[in-house]
Amino acid sequence: MKYLLPFSKISKEDVQVVGGKGANLGEMTRAGFPVPPGYVVVAQAYFDFLAATGLKDRIHQMLDRLDVEKTAHLDEASRLIEKSFLSAPMPRDIEAEIKSAYQDLSHGKKLYVAVRSSSTGEDLADATAAGQQSTYLNIIGDQEVVKAVKLAWASLFTPRAIFYRHQKKISHFRTGLAVPIQAMVDSQVSGVAFSLDPVTNDKTKIVVESVYGLGEMIVQGAVTPDHFEFDKKTLEISYHEIGLQDKQLIKIGGKNKEVAVSPAYGAKQKLTDSVLREVARYVRELEQHYQKPQDVEWAYDGKKLYIVQTRPVTTAANKVAAPSRINLPVVLTGAPGSPGIASGRVVIIHSPKDISKVAKGDILVTEMTTPDFVPAMKRAVAIVTDKGGRTAHAAIVSRELGIPAVVGTTSATKTLKPGLFYTVNGTAGTVHQGVVKSSPTTLPFTPKNNLPLVQKRLTTATKVMVNLAEPELAAEVAKLNVDGVGLLRAEFMVAQIGVHPRYAIKEKLTRGYVAKLTEGLVTFCQAFGGRPVIYRATDFKSNEYKNLKGGAEFETPEENPMLGYRGAFRYIKEPDEFALELEAIKRVRNVHGLKNLHLMIPFVRSPKELAAVKQLVTASGLHRSANFKLYMMAEIPTNVIQLASFAEVGIDGISVGSNDLTQLTLGVDRDSSKVAEEFNELDEAVMWSLEKLGREGRKLGLSVGICGQAPSVYPQLVEKLVEWGYSYISVSPDALDKTRQIVAAAEAKITKK
Repeated sequence: MKYLLPFSKISKEDVQVVGGKGANLGEMTRAGFPVPPGYVVVAQAYFDFLAATGLKDRIHQMLDRLDVEKTAHLDEASRLIEKSFLSAPMPRDIEAEIKSAYQDLSHGKKLYVAVRSSSTGEDLADATAAGQQSTYLNIIGDQEVVKAVKLAWASLFTPRAIFYRHQKKISHFRTGLAVPIQAMVDSQVSGVAFSLDPVTNDKTKIVVESVYGLGEMIVQGAVTPDHFEFDKKTLEISYHEIGLQDKQLIKIGGKNKEVAVSPAYGAKQKLTDSVLREVARYVRELEQHYQKPQDVEWAYDGKKLYIVQTRPVTTAANKVAAPSRINLPVVLTGAPGSPGIASGRVVIIHSPKDISKVAKGDILVTEMTTPDFVPAMKRAVAIVTDKGGRTAHAAIVSRELGIPAVVGTTSATKTLKPGLFYTVNGTAGTVHQGVVKSSPTTLPFTPKNNLPLVQKRLTTATKVMVNLAEPELAAEVAKLNVDGVGLLRAEFMVAQIGVHPRYAIKEKLTRGYVAKLTEGLVTFCQAFGGRPVIYRATDFKSNEYKNLKGGAEFETPEENPMLGYRGAFRYIKEPDEFALELEAIKRVRNVHGLKNLHLMIPFVRSPKELAAVKQLVTASGLHRSANFKLYMMAEIPTNVIQLASFAEVGIDGISVGSNDLTQLTLGVDRDSSKVAEEFNELDEAVMWSLEKLGREGRKLGLSVGICGQAPSVYPQLVEKLVEWGYSYISVSPDALDKTRQIVAAAEAKITKK
């Protein structure tokens, strides 16, 4: 056959033909290990399928301009690619071979098979991608097998796989996908084993973990397994822990179903010592055969033990930190998943859909992780899970990333408090209240035991303010040496509300919408006391608004949303939508008595637009006064050119959005990686605009601030902004202290002149 190879004809040298998983299944079969029988649809079938259907060009178009850091865009691209795979016809010669091989394997009977994905770039010691493609269990019938093969091919373009290849700089089309099709083992017990201790890299040990039912549960970390450690020489058990398993994955009526396990049964040892020792013996033999540490998956049907997968341990050479004593109270214990110590702010998420909430330096806390969590795990400084063992996905990926992890705590998502700071000791398996001074983490600020370190507070004439969006951060950031919120972005609060404002109006949900927005604004205003909080009204672009519930009904696709239906123009066209925000502002100020809240209008294209929006604000009952300021974002070249005309309309100040001003001045899309090198906030034209806004704005009696990214990135720019007369500089929380110091030095230099 052109497109099929039985396991008996495959060796470990055939990775480029059958992928890493397929090569290892063939190698183990030929070496005499107990591998369930099967065959592999070779990678060439995948490439020929792409060529025959024209899918390669279509996928290229979808991925060429994709920003993988934008989770929603990544998910949508993946969904469309999968749909394209499923709708494309399978070439007849490939389909015929798959069906024929299935009939040979099943001997004409009903046979359940596992259809697995085997990437030609997977299971290599220097570039593991284990778990990124999909496996389909208990597939029966030749037509269903053909469909499962297409699904396996499509899984090469899951969000996690696309993200991984982008990070590793691997071409999306250099990697092929073979598909092993293997007789299913009706597993009573299954598990994972390592030929070394995966946490400490102790090569004198063999670690075996086991669960009832199919092994997917243990790999995903959905349950906490039994944990056994064997002496590699004697195969004697040196340590064990029995996990409390509350559910298992089993085959019922040809379907994989998750069923509950009784507490009494779940607390028992899952497999006898003698069978566990047999697993350990095979693992030792596999390490000897491959001459390197192995990560092995196995299954036991009640009579016979099977090896269903092996691959190199990718973290075996990693340096392991020695256990350290932490003089902070222990609030949680679990299993050591990945060694090391790190501190950070806890973010609890319950679904891969929420991974965008995890910022760089956060501790990711969840029930369990899957490969879909990897982009967030790369940003996290540590991982803590409710479930899973030392061989679960969370532990394996954490070790590969070199970040601490504590797994199987049972209650992390309930015990740890979102937004507070903890220290994770992945070596000891403990989580501590507070922060250690030596923590190798990047935090948005420097807290100690959940309170910021009190440093000498510099005072400057130029205000140093902060850009914020998340209510959960307000209280901690407000404790810092900061003069107020220079940019309070609406988008995060609106995203938390979760519905499109037009949909809220249509479905008569406006009362709840306004109440939730009010609640978010109150959180910021209360935290900052009398210090100003400048709220920038919503500036969702049409493509971003569309992602809210009901959004697709009201948002028309635009070729260039950046320059489309947004900002002030949108408020004028849909005043009832804008009225929801104005009502929330009034409630904060009049009902809650928080008079430190002010309003800023984004993306104003002309003085005429500004006048129309100002009229809407006034008509709502909000009037400019000593304690209610109206600001305008200065982010379009016309704002620079016509500044005097905008000022005549009647505003209290402007705030420069340096990101948009730079891209609109230079004609560079800042979200495009292809032209990223041309995006330069220090370009002469941009600097000219910044100087003009500062000097002319002061002459016009305006408060002039800046709230873009530039001051956080370029300290030399801060000195210029002070010189040009800016009233305030608003930066990200991590840049507050450094910016204040630069401002103080610049002011001192000016006074000496």
